[in-house]
Amino acid sequence: MTKTPYVLIVEDDDWLAEQHIRTLSAAGIRAEYVPHALAAIDAIDNNVPDAIVLDVLLAGPNAFTLLHELQSHADLASIPVILCTNSADQLADEDVVAYGVRRVLDKAIMVPGDLVAAIKKVLP
Repeated sequence: MTKTPYVLIVEDDDWLAEQHIRTLSAAGIRAEYVPHALAAIDAIDNNVPDAIVLDVLLAGPNAFTLLHELQSHADLASIPVILCTNSADQLADEDVVAYGVRRVLDKAIMVPGDLVAAIKKVLP
Protein backbone atom coordinates (compact mmCIF):
# COMPACT_ATOMS: atom_id res chain seq x y z
CA MET A 1 0.00 0.00 0.00
CA THR A 2 1.38 3.39 -1.03
CA LYS A 3 1.41 6.24 1.45
CA THR A 4 -0.75 9.23 0.49
CA PRO A 5 1.51 12.28 0.14
CA TYR A 6 0.88 15.10 2.59
CA VAL A 7 1.47 18.72 1.52
CA LEU A 8 1.38 21.79 3.73
CA ILE A 9 0.24 24.94 1.95
CA VAL A 10 1.33 28.24 3.49
CA GLU A 11 -0.91 30.85 1.90
CA ASP A 12 -2.66 33.91 3.36
CA ASP A 13 -5.30 34.03 0.61
CA ASP A 14 -7.99 31.66 1.93
CA TRP A 15 -9.73 31.33 -1.43
CA LEU A 16 -6.54 30.40 -3.26
CA ALA A 17 -5.49 27.98 -0.51
CA GLU A 18 -8.87 26.23 -0.76
CA GLN A 19 -8.44 25.98 -4.55
CA HIS A 20 -5.02 24.39 -4.06
CA ILE A 21 -6.48 21.88 -1.60
CA ARG A 22 -9.27 20.91 -4.02
CA THR A 23 -6.79 20.52 -6.88
CA LEU A 24 -4.40 18.40 -4.82
CA SER A 25 -7.18 16.30 -3.31
CA ALA A 26 -8.45 15.47 -6.81
CA ALA A 27 -4.91 14.28 -7.62
CA GLY A 28 -4.81 12.00 -4.56
CA ILE A 29 -2.62 14.29 -2.46
CA ARG A 30 -3.66 15.15 1.10
CA ALA A 31 -3.22 18.84 1.87
CA GLU A 32 -3.97 21.39 4.52
CA TYR A 33 -3.19 25.07 4.73
CA VAL A 34 -2.08 27.61 7.25
CA PRO A 35 -2.11 31.39 6.75
CA HIS A 36 1.41 32.35 7.82
CA ALA A 37 4.94 31.20 8.66
CA LEU A 38 4.43 30.92 12.42
CA ALA A 39 1.38 28.70 11.97
CA ALA A 40 3.40 26.62 9.51
CA ILE A 41 6.08 26.01 12.14
CA ASP A 42 3.42 24.78 14.57
CA ALA A 43 1.82 22.58 11.89
CA ILE A 44 5.20 21.06 10.95
CA ASP A 45 5.92 20.32 14.62
CA ASN A 46 2.67 18.29 14.70
CA ASN A 47 2.94 16.56 11.32
CA VAL A 48 5.98 16.78 9.04
CA PRO A 49 4.81 17.24 5.45
CA ASP A 50 6.23 15.50 2.39
CA ALA A 51 6.36 18.89 0.65
CA ILE A 52 5.52 22.54 1.34
CA VAL A 53 3.83 25.00 -1.03
CA LEU A 54 4.83 28.44 0.18
CA ASP A 55 3.76 31.95 -0.74
CA VAL A 56 6.55 34.51 -0.33
CA LEU A 57 4.65 37.58 0.79
CA LEU A 58 2.69 36.59 3.87
CA ALA A 59 1.08 38.50 6.70
CA GLY A 60 3.64 38.72 9.50
CA PRO A 61 6.96 36.93 8.98
CA ASN A 62 7.51 36.18 5.29
CA ALA A 63 8.49 32.93 3.61
CA PHE A 64 12.18 33.38 4.29
CA THR A 65 11.53 33.20 8.03
CA LEU A 66 10.08 29.74 7.53
CA LEU A 67 12.82 28.73 5.09
CA HIS A 68 15.52 29.75 7.59
CA GLU A 69 13.78 27.81 10.34
CA LEU A 70 13.53 24.68 8.19
CA GLN A 71 17.21 24.86 7.25
CA SER A 72 18.21 25.14 10.90
CA HIS A 73 16.87 21.64 11.64
CA ALA A 74 18.57 18.65 10.06
CA ASP A 75 15.35 16.62 10.00
CA LEU A 76 13.37 19.39 8.27
CA ALA A 77 15.96 20.79 5.86
CA SER A 78 15.23 18.09 3.30
CA ILE A 79 11.51 18.89 2.95
CA PRO A 80 11.05 20.02 -0.64
CA VAL A 81 9.60 23.52 -0.95
CA ILE A 82 7.66 24.93 -3.87
CA LEU A 83 7.36 28.69 -3.87
CA CYS A 84 4.04 29.81 -5.30
CA THR A 85 4.18 33.56 -5.60
CA ASN A 86 3.42 36.69 -7.56
CA SER A 87 7.10 37.57 -7.07
CA ALA A 88 8.45 34.67 -9.15
CA ASP A 89 10.15 36.99 -11.63
CA GLN A 90 12.17 38.51 -8.78
CA LEU A 91 13.56 35.20 -7.52
CA ALA A 92 16.55 33.54 -9.12
CA ASP A 93 16.73 29.76 -8.72
CA GLU A 94 20.32 29.99 -7.48
CA ASP A 95 19.21 32.35 -4.70
CA VAL A 96 16.56 30.03 -3.29
CA VAL A 97 17.88 26.52 -3.91
CA ALA A 98 20.01 26.69 -0.75
CA TYR A 99 16.74 27.00 1.21
CA GLY A 100 15.35 23.73 -0.08
CA VAL A 101 13.29 25.37 -2.81
CA ARG A 102 12.85 22.93 -5.67
CA ARG A 103 10.38 24.84 -7.85
CA VAL A 104 9.09 28.40 -8.22
CA LEU A 105 5.59 28.83 -9.61
CA ASP A 106 4.26 32.17 -10.79
CA LYS A 107 0.71 32.67 -9.49
CA ALA A 108 -0.03 35.09 -12.32
CA ILE A 109 0.38 32.48 -15.07
CA MET A 110 0.05 29.06 -13.43
CA VAL A 111 -2.85 26.69 -13.93
CA PRO A 112 -3.97 24.10 -11.34
CA GLY A 113 -2.15 21.28 -13.11
CA ASP A 114 1.15 23.13 -12.67
CA LEU A 115 0.92 22.73 -8.89
CA VAL A 116 0.18 19.01 -9.12
CA ALA A 117 3.04 18.49 -11.57
CA ALA A 118 5.49 20.43 -9.40
CA ILE A 119 4.57 18.42 -6.30
CA LYS A 120 4.86 15.10 -8.12
CA LYS A 121 8.32 16.12 -9.37
CA VAL A 122 9.65 16.92 -5.91
CA LEU A 123 8.18 13.97 -4.02
CA PRO A 124 10.45 10.96 -3.53
